[in-house]
Amino acid sequence: MNIVKKVLIKQVVTEKSKEKIYSNFYNHKLRLEQECQQLLFEKRKLQNKSGVSKHDIEERFQQEINNRKEKIKLIDFKIEQLETLEIGSEIVETEVEALVEVEVGSNWNDIMENQSIIIKDDIVIRIEK
Repeated sequence: MNIVKKVLIKQVVTEKSKEKIYSNFYNHKLRLEQECQQLLFEKRKLQNKSGVSKHDIEERFQQEINNRKEKIKLIDFKIEQLETLEIGSEIVETEVEALVEVEVGSNWNDIMENQSIIIKDDIVIRIEK
């Protein structure tokens, strides 16, 4: 019988991986800032239409803008943390699911033991059990 088990994917921090992560953060931040600008534009457009509650529009759009600004703050924090990471340290990148064979007589603790795959510059360098 096969079961699904979660496996952590860890990345060894290198100059190349740091640049890649920073680039992803920066692009996400830019996208969020553009969304804020677009929301402001849409808000102004809707407020000029008659028959709509300006207060409701202001409230709804401001909430969406605030959500994005919070995400931007979180990204800024992550960028600060990234700058302090030492080359060679390991960070958890993601989690994947793996199929594991279970048979009568299998040691359950061995099967459920935490596993991780270690990657360095997109190459698997180690599998830990």
